[in-house]
Amino acid sequence: MPRHATLDTLLRAHNLQETFVVDAVNAARAVFDPRRLRADQPYRLVRTIDGLLREFEYQIDTDRFLRIVSHRGEDRGMLDAEVVPYEKQTEVVAIDATIDSDHPSLIAAIDESGENVQLAMALADIFSGTIDFQSDLQAGDSFRVLFEKHSHDGAFSDYGAILGAAIDVEGHRQQAFRWQDRATGKTGYYDEDGRSLKRFFLRSPLKFEPRITSRFSLRRLHPIDHVYRAHLGVDYGAPIGSAVVAVASAVVVSAGYSGAGGNMVRLKHPGGFETYYLHLSAFGKGIRPGARVEQGQVIGRVGATGAATGPHLDYRLKKNGVFVNPLAVHSRQAPGEPIPAVHLAAFRATRDTLLANLSTALAAAAAPKPDAERAAARR
Repeated sequence: MPRHATLDTLLRAHNLQETFVVDAVNAARAVFDPRRLRADQPYRLVRTIDGLLREFEYQIDTDRFLRIVSHRGEDRGMLDAEVVPYEKQTEVVAIDATIDSDHPSLIAAIDESGENVQLAMALADIFSGTIDFQSDLQAGDSFRVLFEKHSHDGAFSDYGAILGAAIDVEGHRQQAFRWQDRATGKTGYYDEDGRSLKRFFLRSPLKFEPRITSRFSLRRLHPIDHVYRAHLGVDYGAPIGSAVVAVASAVVVSAGYSGAGGNMVRLKHPGGFETYYLHLSAFGKGIRPGARVEQGQVIGRVGATGAATGPHLDYRLKKNGVFVNPLAVHSRQAPGEPIPAVHLAAFRATRDTLLANLSTALAAAAAPKPDAERAAARR
């Protein structure tokens, strides 16, 4: 769809009769807000020689499309509009990727494997309580992932669930297996022994790419005032606008300007913990005093407000009224709650099946392709 186009201008550009343009926009408005049309989304339009609309389809997102159809045979000029879900095909596939000098991040390694950032984000969410993807990954680390991949009409649509994954970080393997409690319907990710990967705190309030530029210290040379004073948090350098998330479920204590700290969000968590997020460029949607937030919810965006030499997040953690080192607290977290003993046998069966499926899928992906497939891939 052309940039800045509306449904009205798009239909007129195809030389449709005036009455059909008006009728089509009105029909669409009954099921979908035409103002939500976005540039660069694919569409298909079929018209008659005399300028009448026969059929129009516009892809709303990866799940749905808008269809407007003319029923000229029944009632000349009658148009029906509906939002139709795509019929998707699901394939279970696997990737095996490695961190190296050319692909130093999770996103880069995922991209090299032929997949995209959506998969990287989903994988990071699963291991967010045990791996800091900003600082833990080093050259030689690797990961294997078994996941669902959706397509429609032969084209990639989106990703389904990650079914299983194994990440080797500094010679230590961490595994994740998706398992659903049939009694409650709740789905979670567990290690090979059935312990939940979810932790009270995420390892970091930022998902990707930032770096630690200043650590917790009781005596640090201040970069602006040039005097030694305590630095009661951890600074993460990151581009302006990067998403900042709540490290644990909480209630918002405050969200506003705080002088040298710039725009700041303060959260109160169970167990006597509070977290602070300073120098934000913007606040997340609905972030105001008294609001409840979930772990991983966006609460703001990285900025350089207040006393800051550049864009970064100053993240602070307080326990029972005293500021503590966030990195030390996060690294000492105990394993998550295990699967109840009564369900362990079922979980182990699921785990073993997923491991077998992962090996099979990786072997299939590594197998030499027939000449016809290799030629198609090159095209």
